Amino acid sequence: MSDNTPVTDKTSGPLAGLVTVALRRAVRAQTGAARDYVHKLREDHPTESPARLRKRLDSRFLTLVTASGTAVGATAAVPGVGTVLALGAIGVESLIFVEAAAFYTLAVAEIHGVDVSDTAQEEMLVMTIMLGASGTAILSNAVGSGGGAAAGGSLAGRAIRLPSVKEVNSKLMKRFLKRYATKRATLALGKLAPAGIGAAIGGWGNRRLGRVVVDTAHATFGTPPTGWPATAAG
Repeated sequence: MSDNTPVTDKTSGPLAGLVTVALRRAVRAQTGAARDYVHKLREDHPTESPARLRKRLDSRFLTLVTASGTAVGATAAVPGVGTVLALGAIGVESLIFVEAAAFYTLAVAEIHGVDVSDTAQEEMLVMTIMLGASGTAILSNAVGSGGGAAAGGSLAGRAIRLPSVKEVNSKLMKRFLKRYATKRATLALGKLAPAGIGAAIGGWGNRRLGRVVVDTAHATFGTPPTGWPATAAG
């Protein structure tokens, strides 16, 4: 006799919905800000190449996430701060990390002249960059199966031309919920450590996750252009 019992998707439910909403809000919130920031960088440093400005983005992002992780780790260790309040602070800081990663990813796309035309494409790139090697593997498989590899260009540039962005996003989101949430939960426990240990773990852990984001962005977007593409011009 066949079993018609529905299979429960471990990535569904209220928590999955909250994470999905948080990610989408972060992407929408940072789209214009990332583009404007790159234009401002170009105005302030008119002689600098795309590669040099990407290094500025790398440094800014790593400094921000390290500082936020250290601050929350230190706050959680302050006497009188309850565990519930500490976990609340860690939750807020996790959202800051997502927003910072979204901002960074979209700013790098702007520097590379990758014309991201809609929110689904933005979400695809942000999740890929935040997931690291597992994200680029999903994207590479999608590009290969979709025949996009023949189009040339970086993985990011080929990916945004895929006709099946929603399908790719579904796979990325499932992996994101399983892998990223686990990493953040493990790091959260470390931030609750006493004295300066929580601050050290928070800063080190965030910088480690931030370095994955930066390295994956470099692999996904490839070598920066030697000059400024027309799509990045203000």
